[in-house]
Amino acid sequence: MKAKPLEKVLTLAFEAEEQARLQLKNAQYEWQKQQDQLNALQEYRLDYMKQMESQQGSTITASQYHQFHQFVKQIDDAITNQLKAVKETAMMKQHRQSHWQTCQQKHQAVGILLANQARKAQQKANVYEQKMTDEFAMQQFYRKSH
Repeated sequence: MKAKPLEKVLTLAFEAEEQARLQLKNAQYEWQKQQDQLNALQEYRLDYMKQMESQQGSTITASQYHQFHQFVKQIDDAITNQLKAVKETAMMKQHRQSHWQTCQQKHQAVGILLANQARKAQQKANVYEQKMTDEFAMQQFYRKSH
């Protein structure tokens, strides 16, 4: 394989790796956003429960008690849905991580192949140069001896 096509493959592999890196970064951001929302919901539920606990000695009507339980159920449902969102974004983040690593490995492999190709070409040039130097020295020797 010639260097030019391989250099194009290296460029394409680099671009694919960069694209995968950006997708991973976005997935990490989205996961963090979902995780923060989950934490906020859990904190809100805890604060609400503490607020109700502080009113424990007070008289609460059946309607207020029912509203309290309904509201806690809504918060719990929101937390359940948020847990699903966190799980989905975590899976997407893992998928993007794997994809980025695969792209990174391909980019490195092409780079190694190109470096090996350059090394072999340099060795070949060195052998040719040595051969030309030896031939020149032989001609000089032959001219001097005749």
